[in-house]
Amino acid sequence: MKKSVFFLCLLFLSVQAISVQAQKIRIKTGIGVLKDDQFSILKGKRVGLITNPTGVDNNLKSTIDILHEAPNVQLVALYGPEHGVRGDVHAGDKIETFTDPNTGVPVHSLYGVTRKPSKEMLRDIDVLVYDIQDIGCRSYTYISTMYLAMQAAAENDIEFVVLDRPNPLGGLKVEGNLVEEGFFSFVSQLKIPYVYGLTCGELALMINGERMLEQPCKLHVVKMKKWRRKMNFGDTGLPWVSASPHIPFAHSAYFYPVSGILGELGYMSIGVGYTLPFEMFAAEWIGAEEFARALNAKRLPGVVFRPIHLKPFYSVGKGSNLQGVQVHLTDFSKARLSDIQFHVMEVAAALYPDKKVFDHADKGRFNMFDKVSGSDFIRKEFSQQHRFSDIQSYWTKDEESFKKLSKKYYLYK
Repeated sequence: MKKSVFFLCLLFLSVQAISVQAQKIRIKTGIGVLKDDQFSILKGKRVGLITNPTGVDNNLKSTIDILHEAPNVQLVALYGPEHGVRGDVHAGDKIETFTDPNTGVPVHSLYGVTRKPSKEMLRDIDVLVYDIQDIGCRSYTYISTMYLAMQAAAENDIEFVVLDRPNPLGGLKVEGNLVEEGFFSFVSQLKIPYVYGLTCGELALMINGERMLEQPCKLHVVKMKKWRRKMNFGDTGLPWVSASPHIPFAHSAYFYPVSGILGELGYMSIGVGYTLPFEMFAAEWIGAEEFARALNAKRLPGVVFRPIHLKPFYSVGKGSNLQGVQVHLTDFSKARLSDIQFHVMEVAAALYPDKKVFDHADKGRFNMFDKVSGSDFIRKEFSQQHRFSDIQSYWTKDEESFKKLSKKYYLYK
């Protein structure tokens, strides 16, 4: 008996030690490294900062305040992406120029009349600094803002500095086809896969190195310390700041590519408007138990579907009793995130043939679906028989070549 208790105690202590060790894992993001280096690359320069509430150090102090207080650094302008510098703007809402009440520094909108900094906006700027937490999916607009700002920096002979941050999905997942000609937009600005497996600093290096700009900008990436490609955000030990209203938690970023493409159609609820943004699929015409059974029968690696009943507070299905599934990622490393929504579309068509997605969804939303997909082939081919196997090879065709190309720009192992 005593021996059993001893081994149980030993096991408990081992688990606790592992837990404490995991909690102590801390990487240092670009702003922390810049601070440790006494802001040397910015000294004596007039700085414009592109940021939002995710631009914080490990102690959650805003990069705005850090640079505003930094010796020999003159913060003269702020630039806000979608949702604004302080995160007080809803998705899609336009914002205009105003003065930041905390610092007295003028704030220019990069999600209003203009999305690329104009010559006037960049007057008296020596260097543009970018510090925003991305979520690793090309349709999330912050990387489009970075690209257009790099373009403006090159055109105006201004330095561009990226304070690097983790890709929440890690640096190993690459999913989806490259964007095709005719489908570039603010939600698919770059010729990269839907899930691209790079940090924003690495992506900036690729933009420069692969001549995605007419002329390269003077780029400097302030690398993180201790980040590794195998890490998802939960492995970093860093605090998460809401990246946008529907990405409130780090795990929300994991689910964005799970349902984001299908979500453009308004065909079924994906949890936006409920407490599970991007984590579920539901509609009035779905039977939760049979839907979950059919999806689980596919035995998708790293994924389990659980029946769910809900009533959304707003958006698709507001106030209606819906049934569907919640997606549970049981093994993040094995799960093919972006494929999940196509399997859901296939099963929905098989179980409820009068509700096939491209027969039933609003045709006025097909254009946005195509832009987010980076092609109209996905929609046109899938709509023939509503089978994922018909588009699977197309969806995956660019992944290996992109992995090979992108390795040239890796800053981390």
